[in-house]
Amino acid sequence: MDGTDGRRRVAIYDTTLRDGCQGSGVSLTTEDKLKIARALDRLGVAYIEGGWPGSNPKDIAFFERAARETWQHARIAAFGSTRRAGVRADEDPNLRLLVEAGTPTVTIVGKASPFQVQHVLNTTLDENLRMVADSVAHLKQAGREVFFDAEHFFDGYSEDPEYAVAVLRAACEAGADAVVLCDTNGGTLTGPLAEAVRRVVRAVPCAVGIHTHNDCELAVANSIAAVEAGAIQVQGTINGLGERVGNANLCSLIPVLEYKLGYRCLPPGHLARLTEVSRYVAEVANLAHDPKLPFVGAQAFTHKAGLHVHAVAKTPAAYEHIPPEVVGNTRHILVSELSGRSNVVVKAKSFGIDLGGQPDIVRRLVEQIKELEFLGFWFEDADASLELLIRRALPGYQAPFEVLDYTVLTEYRGGRGMLAEATVKLRIGDQVFHTAAEGNGPVNALDQATRKALQGFYPQISEVRLEDYKVRVLDDHHGTGAKVRVWIRSGDHQRSWSTVGCSTNIIEASWMALADSLTYPLVVPVTETVMRAFPG
Repeated sequence: MDGTDGRRRVAIYDTTLRDGCQGSGVSLTTEDKLKIARALDRLGVAYIEGGWPGSNPKDIAFFERAARETWQHARIAAFGSTRRAGVRADEDPNLRLLVEAGTPTVTIVGKASPFQVQHVLNTTLDENLRMVADSVAHLKQAGREVFFDAEHFFDGYSEDPEYAVAVLRAACEAGADAVVLCDTNGGTLTGPLAEAVRRVVRAVPCAVGIHTHNDCELAVANSIAAVEAGAIQVQGTINGLGERVGNANLCSLIPVLEYKLGYRCLPPGHLARLTEVSRYVAEVANLAHDPKLPFVGAQAFTHKAGLHVHAVAKTPAAYEHIPPEVVGNTRHILVSELSGRSNVVVKAKSFGIDLGGQPDIVRRLVEQIKELEFLGFWFEDADASLELLIRRALPGYQAPFEVLDYTVLTEYRGGRGMLAEATVKLRIGDQVFHTAAEGNGPVNALDQATRKALQGFYPQISEVRLEDYKVRVLDDHHGTGAKVRVWIRSGDHQRSWSTVGCSTNIIEASWMALADSLTYPLVVPVTETVMRAFPG
């Protein structure tokens, strides 16, 4: 079918809330599922599979609440199985729950493999055909749009293609709106899969969809091949969540189909919401967002090699197959010991600093960065420390404070347990301040003592909070004498920034990162970072 703009339409069927939840480490509450469903609806997918109402109370609650909401773009689908062998469709409890879920769309799964029918269902091939047809007809009589998921279709097609297609025909003739070919074990290669899809499209009278798993890391490629062979519905999950190694990743599939191949998958303009939705789903599911995900990952448009950055600075298309803003992502330039002068110039520009016409400063910065990274610093994930390094190299830079000395003591104090005390001497302008503070650890004590001195001059420092603190041992063969790298993320309710320190002394490494974390908001005001994030 075609969209209103004449482009062939491919219906995106999201099964994150059902198949995605079968992945290890994924557990969503009813509220979580509703949050994700709303995000998917805003993205503009055609279908959102909410779960299996016959499997648990949580999914029943989801459908009850979903029925009270207004969905702008998506149709909510309930998932279940065909009737059981030897049971009438109108007496099957699973089919009854599917109807009671009240969704406009119902997807039922049935076997398309003779081996699965005989050895898993323990029934006959003829009875399996009746199970499929009876279940579809029953749900159509209830007024539902019905999709039939042909489980193990490609395995079944390999062992007995005539029977596998007969299962599909039974569903179509009973009124199914679409039959979905499932590579349930994820073992089908792209060539044979595409050929099977082409034959099915010619052989059955209803629409054809595709549902792939990623066990051979071919789920996305197989789904694309199926669409090119005639499938008009694609099932998958956000970020490729799912059982075993996951399902087809819709965050890769949608931009390939829509941007690369010209199909219409989402409403016009909605592709730019993809990165936001990908990261939101990871956040709600309490999962780390994989930075290496194509299109939507933090590193998808990241450039590090000096040769690449030099070219990207001239024309991003030199090393980017798609503009990052198309999918709502952003370009990142990294600076490291592998960097050339272009990296530093382009990175500085992203900070609002123009180093053009200052080759001596750029050369010194490149040498300094390489030396620091040789010593163990790492600036790829510490933009605030890098920006301060660049600003300190500029003529006229004035530090908001200067550290004269500091002392940290840690001791056991009877019933009070382990406590730390720090004294810090700072110069602010032409005044010297000597402050002390206790903390529950040496870093906390240093932080508190430094803030005491700064707050009188810089009241905004009270808004700064430490959000994360990590220590990495760099040369563990030295045991407790090893060099460590400390990474700190801080924030002030409006933005976050990251800093780094490195030393064989964990207190010194922590102080380097901590001092930068307190310096940054005093040197770079909020208004400047907001202008960077939202130019114009």
